Amino acid sequence: MLKYRHALTFVALGLPLLAGAQVPVVEYESGGAVIAPGYSASGPGNGGTSAGGEAAAPSSAQGMLFMQLQQMQGEIAQLRGMLEEQQNQIQRLQQEGLERYQDLDQRLMNAGPGATSTPNSPAAGADAGGSSSSPNRDVAPAGASSQSADPEKEKLYYDAAFDLIKAKDFDKASQAFTAFLRRYPESRYAGNAQYWLGEVNLAQGDLQGAGQAFAKVSQAYPQHAKVPDSLYKLADVELRLGNQEKAQQMLRQVIAQYPDSSAAQLAQRQLNR
Repeated sequence: MLKYRHALTFVALGLPLLAGAQVPVVEYESGGAVIAPGYSASGPGNGGTSAGGEAAAPSSAQGMLFMQLQQMQGEIAQLRGMLEEQQNQIQRLQQEGLERYQDLDQRLMNAGPGATSTPNSPAAGADAGGSSSSPNRDVAPAGASSQSADPEKEKLYYDAAFDLIKAKDFDKASQAFTAFLRRYPESRYAGNAQYWLGEVNLAQGDLQGAGQAFAKVSQAYPQHAKVPDSLYKLADVELRLGNQEKAQQMLRQVIAQYPDSSAAQLAQRQLNR
């Protein structure tokens, strides 16, 4: 009996010691925090990244996305500006083309049925008295070859080329008038053909070709009735090319040299704008 009492006393006294030995706690400081053994300061499975690093990473990604979005918005605005500029240029070119077609149609209507067979004649208002050549005869371009005179055949060629203008087939009309002038440079219709070649080139938007054709009317056929019109159209070409001063000089020349012509009235109207 005494033996059992000693055993119970020993067990009772040893229980607190056993309880303390079962849960060993080791405390140490890491930046002021108490950390249990078996756990790192960064937490399990985060590769050593601090809590502050985890919060900074999403913020940095959002900043990059924001910068990329701003850059894309700037590029889109720039592209829109370029598109609007191109649209304005296209509209301007379309308007100029429409005006050229309308002007050509008006001239064809004003020409009347006899326009296709109008022979070379002195320009209205021109002083042809000092000319050494006959006022009803034009000077053929230098180096041009001429076939034997055949008025009926010449008229057929000229009328066929003029019909192509009425049909708005400007490519073939340009070729036809060029071929006519090469074949019949001294034809009574040569001055008209040279003028309408300029009109065709202008309708096609070929300002350089139109300017050369109009200028050649007064150079090769100085006494022709189309000279005032060709000079006025030449001024129009220079105006389209941006040569404002040169265009105004030509308009004044038309008014001074051919005051009674319809071209002079158009020139004066243009100067008054």
